[in-house]
Amino acid sequence: MQSTTKFGVRRTVLAVCVAGVLCLGGISSSVAAQASDEVAVQAHKEALTSWHESIKHLPPPTEGCFHASFPSTIWTRVACGSAPRYRSAIHWKTVHTAKGALLRPETAGNGTDYVAQAPSTTVSAVGSFPSVSGLTSEKGVNVPFGGGESDGITGKNEYTLQLNTDINSSSTACSNFGYSSCQVWEQFVYSTNNNGSPAEPQVFIQNWVFPSESDYENVGCPSGWNDASGNGQYACFVNSNATSVPAVAATDLGSLTLSGATSANGNDTVTFTDGSEAYSASEPDSTNSLASWWTQSEFNVVGNAGGSEAQFNSGTSLTVNLAVNDGNGDTPSCVGPSSSGTTGETNNLNLGSCSASGGSTPSIQFTESN
Repeated sequence: MQSTTKFGVRRTVLAVCVAGVLCLGGISSSVAAQASDEVAVQAHKEALTSWHESIKHLPPPTEGCFHASFPSTIWTRVACGSAPRYRSAIHWKTVHTAKGALLRPETAGNGTDYVAQAPSTTVSAVGSFPSVSGLTSEKGVNVPFGGGESDGITGKNEYTLQLNTDINSSSTACSNFGYSSCQVWEQFVYSTNNNGSPAEPQVFIQNWVFPSESDYENVGCPSGWNDASGNGQYACFVNSNATSVPAVAATDLGSLTLSGATSANGNDTVTFTDGSEAYSASEPDSTNSLASWWTQSEFNVVGNAGGSEAQFNSGTSLTVNLAVNDGNGDTPSCVGPSSSGTTGETNNLNLGSCSASGGSTPSIQFTESN
């Protein structure tokens, strides 16, 4: 990589050359061409970054499935994919077995993760991997989970990007469902293979509600929701429409972003970008009343459903960035890694340190490696 100083000098020399001042002074055509290429690459990178920011803040105007290509910020409606059969596993803060508390390994996921705590209600969040090194392969595997074994989609490049909210007690959502009390949870998901065979890479939103025993017995699950109750836990979930997307190899994580946004009386939107392409799926915010209660965000790359694990080759190192917007520009705080995060899926990376920053893009950033 050229140093910043050298790049700056070459760019300056190129500019003068173009003006016809120094071209006769010994600057070769190959050096000038290389400098021109570097300027073009840097300009494209900056334009792409700006486009990512713009597309995130300009969600589709209605619910459904959409696609946009750089440099356009106009969403085009596309046909939605097959109804998602995906079901995530839920992490609960305390897990007991007949032999006592179940201890978890210090790898990311299933209650060991960093989350961004916003000072007030979150409006949007976006996760990315600004640095990826040593990554040559990934495979999804099933691992011990909840006293048994996970039940995910396994194999090469089977993983999900998940942007998860906190599990929250929301009087607004509970009242809408006809419950006196409940907890709610929402996930923004990119899955490399949402429905098994044949593979269907998709981006979508998964909504959960956990009613009390009495409410579950008297009301049941909300109309149109799936019953996922078991082991003494009452749970219901429903998926949004799903937008078909490319299956991206894990080695290309550095080119991906996943964002979630909510708007009271509007829509909740998940947006997935793969380089110069963007894909989104939206649902009414009334589905889970997210705009009234979202305060924590978790982002990571983990297994593909059912509590499974994304296993990376030894020597993998990722830097994870999670930008959080509460509408006021406030700086979030790092929470965790112990007993933090809400996903039940995992990866085999060990968490490093986490730092929070403010400025124009408030965020947390942490490392994970093996």
